[in-house]
Amino acid sequence: MADTPEYDLIVIGGGPAGYAGAIRAGQLGKKVACIELERAGGTCLNWGCIPTKALLKSAELYQKIKKSETFGISVKDVTFDFAKVMERSRGVAGQMAKGIEFLFKKNKVDYFTGKARVIASGMVEIIEGEQKGKFFKTKNILIATGCKMRRIPDLPVDGVRVMTSREALANTTLPKSIVVVGAGAIGVEFAYFYNAFGTKVTLVEMLDQVLPVEDAEVAKVLQRSLEKQGITILTSTKCENFRVGKDSVKVDLVTGDKKQEVEAEVVLSAIGVVANIEGVISDAVKVELDRNYVKVGNDYQTNVKGIYAAGDIIGPPWLAHVATFEAVSAVNGMFGHGKPQRVTKFPGCTYCQPQVSSTGLTEKQAKEKKLDYKVGKFPFTASGKAVASADSEGFVKVITDAKTGEIYGAHIIGSEATELIAEYGLAIELEATVEEIHQTIHAHPTLSEAVMEAAAASLGEAIHI
Repeated sequence: MADTPEYDLIVIGGGPAGYAGAIRAGQLGKKVACIELERAGGTCLNWGCIPTKALLKSAELYQKIKKSETFGISVKDVTFDFAKVMERSRGVAGQMAKGIEFLFKKNKVDYFTGKARVIASGMVEIIEGEQKGKFFKTKNILIATGCKMRRIPDLPVDGVRVMTSREALANTTLPKSIVVVGAGAIGVEFAYFYNAFGTKVTLVEMLDQVLPVEDAEVAKVLQRSLEKQGITILTSTKCENFRVGKDSVKVDLVTGDKKQEVEAEVVLSAIGVVANIEGVISDAVKVELDRNYVKVGNDYQTNVKGIYAAGDIIGPPWLAHVATFEAVSAVNGMFGHGKPQRVTKFPGCTYCQPQVSSTGLTEKQAKEKKLDYKVGKFPFTASGKAVASADSEGFVKVITDAKTGEIYGAHIIGSEATELIAEYGLAIELEATVEEIHQTIHAHPTLSEAVMEAAAASLGEAIHI
């Protein structure tokens, strides 16, 4: 191992945490390498966030064209090619992965493909792939291997009858019917996507609302909207006794003391994620874990000096933008470029139609904390831009301190909600009040006026409701 290359930082994992951390180290002039199991971009870019948004855009466009009469435009014989829809999604992912590889070169990041393992503090080995047996010495290690989809116990994923989101993204055949197990963001997005193209969709959630982490009022409006679109939704319901046949899957859906059998061509498991930790750290390296996630301090360093971790591998909220922030913050800290910050405030987004976004506390959480709070709400039915665009479903809701106007949380359901939430994210970061949001002039007509009007509503000063 005399010719073993030496680095300032080895990053294991090339997803939103890994590639961002590696690039940041490169920007700081450090000698850095990133080792990714499959392709730069990780799950998010190749099999998650990016390709699914391409699919959802196709679904949205198809639905808009079908409703073109609303705008006085006649489009006849609208059809779609599902294989091309899927092909475009893969193309988008491929294009973005090439972009990450270009950024590696630009920032002098050495990029290797293979499975890496930490074999000692300051030593990494590639244990699978074409470069198996290659060793690296390094001053620092950043573990950013993320998560993989959780599988339903005793239900093998075959990519035909039983899938996770990964298999669904590679499938070029539209199923006639599907049971989606789990109504978190991934489950809801796939339910919306398949339903938009005519699949009979049953969406099942064990908890009492769709999008369990979101505000209850938002979840209620979303469920009503999805049901109106044709999706069958069962909350407070468990799936039992899956029977996989040649052409379909049967499952018992249990709601309280009621049981019904449902049969569908495909079952999609969207019940969450598990840490991608297997084989990443040698047993000889005693890195402390917490429920199989890597445990880190405020500087993202583990209990072993020089070994850091960031992103999904350190636990929830399992969001790409949080992972990126954590990794960049970790790298800045390890090389003395400012104090690392742990994430406490972040936006959450779901890209179905209507879109859902949020940041901060839900109303239920504010009640549980016994906060003295006020709610400001503004419906998109009162927004000129939303009505003109035929996108008037939903509302903006802001939760604030009743005395000071401090913003505790914001929740949006409606058109472009995932874009609009950024203003409240910035407001919370800058400790702005709803008064300051209200007093900021927003262009008319825009959807963002609803953000301002919700703030005004919390003060009893909204003009348009």
